[in-house]
Amino acid sequence: MRIVIAEDAALFRAGLVRLLEDEGHRVCAAVADGEALLAAVAGHRPDVVVADIRMPPTFTDEGLRAALELRRTHPGTAVLVLSQYIETRYAAELLRGSPAGVGYLLKDRVADVSEFTDAVGRVAAGGTALDREVVSQLLSASRHAGDLEPLTPREHDVLALMAEGRSNAGIAAALVLTLGTVEKHIASIFGKLGLPACQTDNRRVLAVLRYLGS
Repeated sequence: MRIVIAEDAALFRAGLVRLLEDEGHRVCAAVADGEALLAAVAGHRPDVVVADIRMPPTFTDEGLRAALELRRTHPGTAVLVLSQYIETRYAAELLRGSPAGVGYLLKDRVADVSEFTDAVGRVAAGGTALDREVVSQLLSASRHAGDLEPLTPREHDVLALMAEGRSNAGIAAALVLTLGTVEKHIASIFGKLGLPACQTDNRRVLAVLRYLGS
């Protein structure tokens, strides 16, 4: 994959570059602020961007605002936000058009290198990678949480893992269920949320959007 990194902490930035290059990917640019990120993406057209939230000059939300701009101007470029902070309003905006090709992970909660690199690959391929705490806060902020009332507690668990970007096999492993049981839960979720099979819509994406309250 062709990757652009935006991270103001020099040591962490260098570590990301080394980690991703060791996995066989090409880091086209590694920059320290939102403006440089936008320029790097325009110049290199990467498959995926890995960006922090708080970067110079104000150290508030430059990374997320740059990510939103990239989603508008370069919709084919996947974006993975990697940060210590959860900015609910901007995260919801990042996911609003479609959660495909979007990730939001918390630095302190990335358990191992393979988990991170898997998330980068999943997002670059058009999937989703969301930390469970990000999902939880987005749901708490949602005005439409009542739409999920028909779901059972286990169906809530399955949908939460879908929102994190897990495959059916990944959900089965996390919840210690058979693949068939997971498939039945997902079919029930689609039914309860009023998402019939349709060739023009991705029901999994629509279910995640409903879950996130978009």
